[in-house]
Amino acid sequence: MRLSGRIAVVTGSGNGIGRATARVFAAEGAEVYVTDRDGAAAEIVAAALRDGGAKAHAVEVDVTRGQDVGALMRTIATTHGRLDVLVNNAGLNVLTDFRLMTDADWVRLREVNLDGVIRVARDGFELLKASGRGSLINVASIMGNRGLRPLAAYSATKGAVAALTRGLAVEYAPYNIRVNTLAPGYVETKLTERALRFPAMRQALIDKTPMGRFGLPEEMARAVLFLASDDASYVTGAELAVDGGMGAAL
Repeated sequence: MRLSGRIAVVTGSGNGIGRATARVFAAEGAEVYVTDRDGAAAEIVAAALRDGGAKAHAVEVDVTRGQDVGALMRTIATTHGRLDVLVNNAGLNVLTDFRLMTDADWVRLREVNLDGVIRVARDGFELLKASGRGSLINVASIMGNRGLRPLAAYSATKGAVAALTRGLAVEYAPYNIRVNTLAPGYVETKLTERALRFPAMRQALIDKTPMGRFGLPEEMARAVLFLASDDASYVTGAELAVDGGMGAAL
């Protein structure tokens, strides 16, 4: 098993890509902290993992709240003294034409998609350093490098996450911490369901994807597993697009 004995945190893992990642990590031997701002959703995921024989813990964490992130890291420090894998997956989207976006919408988007990633990456540093083989994976989006209406503000936050990853890869490398970005294409999750329920938009996006379909959360999770594992021991500062070829076609 590729993550046997490792301690892993996955933010936003009550559903979607985060939930699939927690499942894959547990199957590969990791002890997983399932965190989500919806504590009940996190507990459902963690309980299912425990029922399958894994070690899993549910923690209610809102990444926009410093006290939540700090409490999580203190718990891990006290219990384990280290953190081997940290996945910054929590995110949201606000679908609106840019000219109609309110200040409140932008602040909400930025606080989760960028400020939350920064907070978790910063507060997890000492624990990742203590691992001696820490892996930090920030989930961005291929839209961080592309433009698509009505995703201008979302794209800005995800582009910033990719830039942050490159900077942290350089800064954290002397401490044996690898930092990489996962850049999913369109995946059928709660985050995308609002857009994908419109037949015209759904078909337009499929038409832009050479593989002719949307991705599955499990396909994203397996890519995260690669970045987390020793299979990627010489990979840092990379952006792995898992998008069915959409980025190549645009």
